[in-house]
Amino acid sequence: MRLAGWFGRRTWRERLGAGLAACLLAGAAPGAGAQSLPPELQQAWKATRLPLSALSLEIREAGGPVIARVQADAPRNPASVMKTVTTWAALSALGPDYVWRTRLLSDPGARVDEQGTLQGPLYIQAAGDPWFRQEDLWSLLRELRLRGVKNLSEVIVDRSRFGDVAIDPGDFDDSPDRPYNASPDAMMVNFGATRVVFLPDARSRQWIPLLDPPTRDVRIEGQLGWLEGSCKASPGVAVDVRPSGSGSVVHVSGKAFGDCGEFSVYRLAGRQEDHFEALFRLLWRELGGTLSRGIRAGRTPARASVLVWHDSPTLADVIRQVNKHSNNVMARMTLLTLGAEINGPGATAQSGGRAVRQILQNQGVDTTGWVLDNGSGLSRQGRVTAHGLAQMLDVAWRSPMMPEFVSSLAISGVDGTVRRRLRAEDTRGQAHLKTGTLRDSRALAGYVRGASGKRYILVSLVNDPGAAAVRPFDDAVVEWLAAR
Repeated sequence: MRLAGWFGRRTWRERLGAGLAACLLAGAAPGAGAQSLPPELQQAWKATRLPLSALSLEIREAGGPVIARVQADAPRNPASVMKTVTTWAALSALGPDYVWRTRLLSDPGARVDEQGTLQGPLYIQAAGDPWFRQEDLWSLLRELRLRGVKNLSEVIVDRSRFGDVAIDPGDFDDSPDRPYNASPDAMMVNFGATRVVFLPDARSRQWIPLLDPPTRDVRIEGQLGWLEGSCKASPGVAVDVRPSGSGSVVHVSGKAFGDCGEFSVYRLAGRQEDHFEALFRLLWRELGGTLSRGIRAGRTPARASVLVWHDSPTLADVIRQVNKHSNNVMARMTLLTLGAEINGPGATAQSGGRAVRQILQNQGVDTTGWVLDNGSGLSRQGRVTAHGLAQMLDVAWRSPMMPEFVSSLAISGVDGTVRRRLRAEDTRGQAHLKTGTLRDSRALAGYVRGASGKRYILVSLVNDPGAAAVRPFDDAVVEWLAAR
């Protein structure tokens, strides 16, 4: 198991229990510390017009005392701040150098004949790689061609590392074609999103839409109007995917200046399995390969021979994508990977959640009242407490893996989800933060560097129909800490 390689001969449980929980935990007990807002922040809170009962807040010096605490033990929906829980648990248990390896295999002893025909099926052992892109699949298949394989009889995709993890992309907000709602899948490529490419044809003054990859039972309808003149704004295009019989229709409408040039829009146009099959067939054909029978789900034989493989970027690199850009499906895949590594193949969101809770509890983090359902925060049921989350951030701060974790968070006024916030001279670049945004939830958590050089941990969770009004308050808290 990968965990043994990272922790040497000691198990992950022993490592976390003896190494982290014993030497990293400190700070006030749950009932200690201020139970009201500091005077400097009271006016900023009053300006939100939100009831104080909607707020859970904990501010502490990293490795030091609690500075402020308001209803910090109340479980709240953290929205995408939940991603910090998933990514820290993965980083601390699997290590920053963990990689996902996707492998192509054949039956034991299978040969490639003079015509390039592989005896028996080609097996694809899916790793659950959350950052597996189209170019990675192309590179993997090209390596197969370099080894003399040209003709395939059948492709069997082994997704057994994960269990039944498919979700209905429309369940959360009735927007099943939006990429942020993508279903996890052990053999996910490009997040399962189809690229709708709009090519300008100046001679005929019209836009030509194309699907990449072209997928069986998916077609385009509608037309994008052509506007003359210089490109003044982003194209005003609407792209919606609608069910049609056994397939779907990508409906396009709107207008765009021809001078804007080629552009693309990404949508979910079908199941992950169908998207993978379409992309595999397209790339294999482009590489000169043939496939006589088709692609189906199945298991890899125990003694199958490895032909080629692809390793993902390291986990340290992957969690930067998850946290800085708040990628939901990558967070889900990371949670499932934890479930597979710690609780065995056939991982589900439930086994991943159990793994996270085991890891954090062995670090001494109080997870009372937490609900860990999908790891991404795209949920109405997920819950954490400000106190427990601040504890976790404190553990992470004192860990040898602190640099990798902190660097995964967005930098105030610089990048990620806070690139347009906190851009004043006193706050730009002074905080590493994760934001969370849902209809009735707003959250902000991370680290702020004070003028004194001290680091402060901030967790702010607000659940209320008017939660959007908390943003100026959260910014005021960061400004206050940056000035300390």
